[in-house]
Amino acid sequence: MSDDVPGKAIWVTGAEAEDDTAAHHHLRERMLSGSAVMLLSSVFVGCMNLVYNFAVAHKLGADRYGHASVVYTLLMLLSSITLSFQLLCSKFVARSDSSVEKIAIYHLLHRWSWICGVLVGALLALASGAISGYLNLPSSRLIWLLGAAIVFYIPLGTRRGFMQGTYAFRRLAVNFALEVSVKLVGALALMTPLAVPGVVIAIAASVMVAYFAGIPNQQSIPQIPGPTLRSGVGEGVQAATFFIGQVIINNVDIVLVKHFFDSTQAGVYAAIALVGRVVYMLSWSVVSSMFPFSAGIRPDDRGGHTVLTTALALVAIIATLFTLGAWLAPRALWQLLLGHGFPVAQYSSLLVLYALTTGIYVLAAVLMAYEISQKIGRVSWLQLAFSGMIVGGIYLFHSTLQTVITVQLVVMLGLLFVVSVPFVRTQELSRAPSVALVDPPQLRKIRLIAEDEVIAQFLQGEFYQNEFRRYRDAFDGLVNRPDLNDAYENALRRALLFRRRGLLWRQLPPETEWWEVELSAEDLRRVRVFARRQWLRYGAPGFSFLTTVEKIRDRIASNSRDPFIAKLRSLSEEIEQDVEYSSVLLITIDEFTPMTILEGNHRMTAAALVSPETAHQRFRFVCGFSRRMAECCWYRTDVATLWKYAVNTVAYYLVHRQKFNAAVLEGEARLTSVVPPGVNAA
Repeated sequence: MSDDVPGKAIWVTGAEAEDDTAAHHHLRERMLSGSAVMLLSSVFVGCMNLVYNFAVAHKLGADRYGHASVVYTLLMLLSSITLSFQLLCSKFVARSDSSVEKIAIYHLLHRWSWICGVLVGALLALASGAISGYLNLPSSRLIWLLGAAIVFYIPLGTRRGFMQGTYAFRRLAVNFALEVSVKLVGALALMTPLAVPGVVIAIAASVMVAYFAGIPNQQSIPQIPGPTLRSGVGEGVQAATFFIGQVIINNVDIVLVKHFFDSTQAGVYAAIALVGRVVYMLSWSVVSSMFPFSAGIRPDDRGGHTVLTTALALVAIIATLFTLGAWLAPRALWQLLLGHGFPVAQYSSLLVLYALTTGIYVLAAVLMAYEISQKIGRVSWLQLAFSGMIVGGIYLFHSTLQTVITVQLVVMLGLLFVVSVPFVRTQELSRAPSVALVDPPQLRKIRLIAEDEVIAQFLQGEFYQNEFRRYRDAFDGLVNRPDLNDAYENALRRALLFRRRGLLWRQLPPETEWWEVELSAEDLRRVRVFARRQWLRYGAPGFSFLTTVEKIRDRIASNSRDPFIAKLRSLSEEIEQDVEYSSVLLITIDEFTPMTILEGNHRMTAAALVSPETAHQRFRFVCGFSRRMAECCWYRTDVATLWKYAVNTVAYYLVHRQKFNAAVLEGEARLTSVVPPGVNAA
């Protein structure tokens, strides 16, 4: 998402716009500088990893290389914990303005990462027999060595997160380079006498060296009592969920191939996956440099768009170059690099397919990482769901290595589509006609309104619907002559409304303030229609109210037989006869941001069809204000808000709707038997 508030950031004066542009250029330069450092480091690390893998493959052959590769893949799967601490530390450190607070945050997370490291290492040791049996490993000692490595690998994430959060990209790059160098040198030295165990020992040694080399410089910074970071628990869960999904997507295929295929084919597949790992590593270096910049940007700052588009462009270039390289490389080259013990030449077409699959995933990863840097989003759970699809898909379809990769390609295309839709929609909204305003008028507030009054007005506008047909006689007085001072009436009206609109209302932020407002003709330029149902056909892409009205006017002129158009034409004729209507409900963030019509889309549109100049004078407008309104799917559609909508939908139909129905039935029984005090009988 480029903005939490589409369009707001461009309502600036000429001088401010010039300063804003300069700031975005500076931000882009800083990010490109950090990305360049991390990218150069990743190129070095990637090359060293290729040399390492080619050397191990030459020495061990496909069979034993499969053993060494799957152990390293297990370390990558467990790196979800490491990366979670890295992301969390980077995010909180980047947001802090105090050097003292940065160190305090680091110490707290470093302590917790050590606890996690010891626990995970102990669990690996206890489960070493079962793991080695599932993966057809020659000895459980390999898992014991992996457990020793993970004890240091998880705290290493916190140290790297501190470097990342303080923009120490050069030091972070050196740390990555040191790890891969020790791994390569150690493997070359230990492979001959120890074979596969020697390779795993080299991996463990590289992690330990990188950990001790990553000690932050704290000499000039005083110590203070560590913060509790209670507010970061949700972000910690989010980070862990995100990286669990990420490492499953990037590594579980190697583990499952080792289980389902013979050792030789598993070794060949691990070699094919090298290309994907290089693409992922280089792309993730861009994400690593993007993350602290985007985390430090306010959600309504247009600089976020600069950061995101820069990262996407760099990752797209990397993925494209590697996919083309895998396609153009001759088969003999792979045979030369991996040795005669690998029949990889006959699988060369799979290299291109695997590189393409990884390239699609890393584009989705950029979008998801940006969303996480801005707020606690739900993309982590979305990615975890897609990672589960990969596991399930490979379990169902694994007849050949090509089938395994094809399953991943299909799932990754689906993931990219789902996470990109909200970003495309945000850009469409930013191009809506309302953005033409240079100096937006401030929406005029008249008086603060209690939520009970808003619900009463909403219910009056909905009471003609068929769902309320059986209740009209019993509740006519309660709805049309409300007593807002009666708590029982207010509760019953809420239950009545929520029987039809409870799912809609539950999406609104709980702290929403409702005000009666006065709209001017100029304000209509930043009003948006409800981006759901029939309005999707006529409101897209920007859902501007005035643009939507003109599209509908054109359809009426063409004698459209669309029932939706016929309904609006009928409403227009009624408005010309001065029929009285109830209030129109709007939602927004503040007095300057775009407004979305929550209830009254048909009536507002019909009024504008009669007279666009006076549409703002025909209704009483009530507007809900919340700084968190962008988290509501009715105001902005993205992965996070749609996930929240899905959760609320399940809760509504399983629990809340039954409660509302029970309250309505109880109220009906009371009104038809004994009229309670304060309730107006029909």
